Amino acid sequence: METINSVGSKKISGDTRNNWVTMLFVTKKRYKCFRKQSHIDTCRKRFRELESLGFEFGEFGFAGNHVHFQVNIPKKYSIEDTEIILKSETSKRMFIQHPGFRKRYPKNAFWSGYEHYQSTGLRNLEESTDYLRRQQEHHNIKIIDDRQQQLLPGFTAERGCGTTAA
Repeated sequence: METINSVGSKKISGDTRNNWVTMLFVTKKRYKCFRKQSHIDTCRKRFRELESLGFEFGEFGFAGNHVHFQVNIPKKYSIEDTEIILKSETSKRMFIQHPGFRKRYPKNAFWSGYEHYQSTGLRNLEESTDYLRRQQEHHNIKIIDDRQQQLLPGFTAERGCGTTAA
């Protein structure tokens, strides 16, 4: 005869649900806006700021005209709500940080209506992460690092290094 022990259950605080989803957002008219590092950084930074709403982001894969990413969606949001929040907030930030985008997107629509998402359980998380990390290689994209270089604090030129007008 088998002995079965009953173990007391503790109440776990917070959302313990695994709702990892891999999403794909495509730029409007498939313009290749993610070929510059500054554009990628702006978009990624805004996604990360949205973690304050309860979203948890995993890996990102930028590939020219689209981005794949992993997100753990809080239970208070549906997939549709999540898509609306993420697209609207990132597009607002792109237009603020890169005013030239208004010329390309005069109607303030940065993302296309195309949507793709698939559930990514913990089992498939590693496969998905590996796929996202290879996006630039997969699409043969070379990212241009257009970020401004920061000077060291307190850096000044030495005397006599410059030329003077005669």
